[in-house]
Amino acid sequence: MTARDLLAALFEADRKLREAEATLLADGDADALTRAFGAAVDQALALDDQDEAAARLTRLADLCAQVQGQRNAETLLRILNHASPEVRLAAGEALRDFAYDRYAEVARAIEKATDAGLGAPALQEVPWILAEVGEPSAVPLIARCLKNPDPEVVASAIEALAELGDQSAVALLAPLARDKRIVQLEEGDAGYTTTLGQLAEEAITELEGG
Repeated sequence: MTARDLLAALFEADRKLREAEATLLADGDADALTRAFGAAVDQALALDDQDEAAARLTRLADLCAQVQGQRNAETLLRILNHASPEVRLAAGEALRDFAYDRYAEVARAIEKATDAGLGAPALQEVPWILAEVGEPSAVPLIARCLKNPDPEVVASAIEALAELGDQSAVALLAPLARDKRIVQLEEGDAGYTTTLGQLAEEAITELEGG
């Protein structure tokens, strides 16, 4: 086949994909779709072919954001916990868009997931998503991550609270000021090492306007 033929075949496959997605979403049975999405995530996570798994999870993240509902928010958090940065990016963007539309459902899903012991890498992303959406209840939700045993999760929560700019977070950060756990952070193309205590002190100073 020529390049022109292959390109035409690609366009045709893309058209069929769009039609199939529209047909799926037009079904109208949100509960059935939600169950199907959850089962499909289970299947994708069980695949040995990691490229195929990543492709499926990326597509499922987009579908969950379109159907919404708390259970789909919970499914997005599961996808967000995947090792692939590309999958986490897709899930994070979907969860953010979901939260702009129906924040309460996303908040309840996060509460449930943290109570159930959700850890990194999902909880390294969650504080930033909450800070970007900027709802008033973001502070107590992000504060849940401050108690996580993973220092990288705690670091994300500290930085997200500083980004959020709510001075009520100072009281939450103060107990961490002497935390000597070491974390590796990235700034642009470079990385550097610091302690959670130093990070908390910097966040407190920023929040207090120092």
